[in-house]
Amino acid sequence: GKTLESILLEPTRIYVDAVLSLHRAGILLGAAHITGGGLLENIPRVMPNGTKAKINPNTWEIPRVFTWLQEKGNVAIHELLRTFNCGVGMVVCVADNDVDEALKLLNAEGETAWCIGYVTNHDGKPIVEFEG
Repeated sequence: GKTLESILLEPTRIYVDAVLSLHRAGILLGAAHITGGGLLENIPRVMPNGTKAKINPNTWEIPRVFTWLQEKGNVAIHELLRTFNCGVGMVVCVADNDVDEALKLLNAEGETAWCIGYVTNHDGKPIVEFEG
């Protein structure tokens, strides 16, 4: 497997082609590159007021480098998800009935894609809530 050093030095992935494939298909509602600020701060930037993203961290395996940081730094999982992407580099938003098509298009672009959650109504500014 890869060493922690090689993982930390990997260049940022570029998602332009994958996101453009969803845009060309007319199904892209929003896209958030998960950088500093992690899932908690980046996803709400592409959501309208009155919405909440419900994310299930059990839908993917958090890469070893993040669990290593969690253990060595005694970092709470919530703080890990707020600070780092934890293996989710890009989040795209599509309508419920477009999920299968989106996954097919993203896989065709060579991306590993999966559904991490859904958006629901919520009073106030957009937020992310973790469940599962």
